[in-house]
Amino acid sequence: MRKLFGTDGIRGKAYQYPITIEIAEKLGYAVTAFSKKEISNVVIGRDTRVSGTCLEKAVARGICKAGGNAILVGILPTPAVAYLTRKLKAGAGIMITASHNPAEDNGLKVFSSGGFKMEDSEEEEIEKLMFAGQKEKKEGKSLVQEKAKEEYAEFVKSSFEGNMKGARLVLDCANGAASAVAKDIFNDLGAEVIAIHSSEDGTKINCNCGALHTNSLKEAVLKEKADIGIALDGDADRIITIDEKGNELDGDYLLYICAKLMKDKGRLKNNIVVATVMSNAGFDEAMKKEGISMVKTIVGDKYVIEAMKSKGYNLGGEQSGHIIFSDYSTTGDGILCGIQVIKAMKEYKKPLSELANGVQKYPQVLINVPVKEKREIKSLGSCSLIQKTEKELEGKGRVLVRYSGTELLLRVMVEAKENADIYAKEIADSLRKELS
Repeated sequence: MRKLFGTDGIRGKAYQYPITIEIAEKLGYAVTAFSKKEISNVVIGRDTRVSGTCLEKAVARGICKAGGNAILVGILPTPAVAYLTRKLKAGAGIMITASHNPAEDNGLKVFSSGGFKMEDSEEEEIEKLMFAGQKEKKEGKSLVQEKAKEEYAEFVKSSFEGNMKGARLVLDCANGAASAVAKDIFNDLGAEVIAIHSSEDGTKINCNCGALHTNSLKEAVLKEKADIGIALDGDADRIITIDEKGNELDGDYLLYICAKLMKDKGRLKNNIVVATVMSNAGFDEAMKKEGISMVKTIVGDKYVIEAMKSKGYNLGGEQSGHIIFSDYSTTGDGILCGIQVIKAMKEYKKPLSELANGVQKYPQVLINVPVKEKREIKSLGSCSLIQKTEKELEGKGRVLVRYSGTELLLRVMVEAKENADIYAKEIADSLRKELS
């Protein structure tokens, strides 16, 4: 069983266990040893967090001690690290980021040589190597990949045929990894771009901006009379959009829009989309109307990707905004998804609000309950209330209670045509009282 890795790498407060300099160095060493190449190159990228520089040095030191070469690509989105790992035929890739978490957090995501997030069993093996001790090997080198930004930009732009002339968009980079590259990509494709929260000041990453905080983006879209607002998170592997009327569109809407376009163009393999159990029932109904079948996984984009790989499906994603286009990428890519959504607007010659009309969502309420430790949900006294609510909502809604894979939170989600907020609050209050 994994002790350090959650659903999206290792994550926590910077310089506190498990995000310490020692752990970062051990990870660099273990990942290099795990790649089993005589001389392994390992790509390292990071977001804008202040702690990223020290952690980058520690990871690189571990790689070099294991006899590998650390290929430094600097501040770039997580999907850029996945792409460059593939392109450079590296043994692995490591992204230093805490994604949508606040500035004081940081994390470590690991990619295989093929650019995919490591499977749970592989992460277990890496953990064993981390604590098995380091053997003396020939010292490797730290090398800077000078053209990393340009290589990733060209790759993403190649997913759009023609140009975006006439498209006016507001781009929120969350003061994160996308700040280094996103505006230039959309400008090069011909769009008129108004960039906000696009500094590389890591003290402001995700602070009242980005995919989790879209109020300033909504205001900017309406003020600038933009066609679309694109909000990315700290490492730019997820996206939330704002339509021209100021409405927020999450991953369910974006997955619907892109799935419809791909089906209409004959590019959606097996007419199947992979999503998670968090997807709204209204999204499921919209897919059914379009003649598109669904495969559901547990929460976590890595599990969506695993399902896609196993059957060769080419579109999947999460309500949170991780959207995976496997024809292009091996992981969620917010910039790439934004390009595909604009492609749909151009192809259908319709505004974003009209494209999203096909999804009529059920009211869905999500409440986070902080916990000190993760106890088995079935062992909690509140479980009887959860079961009672599920019975009441049978055929009219559903309840999903699960732990966050990256934070000490118990998430209570209730989806129902009526009184979703009342049901969710009752369950959350019961859990909060029991676990306080």
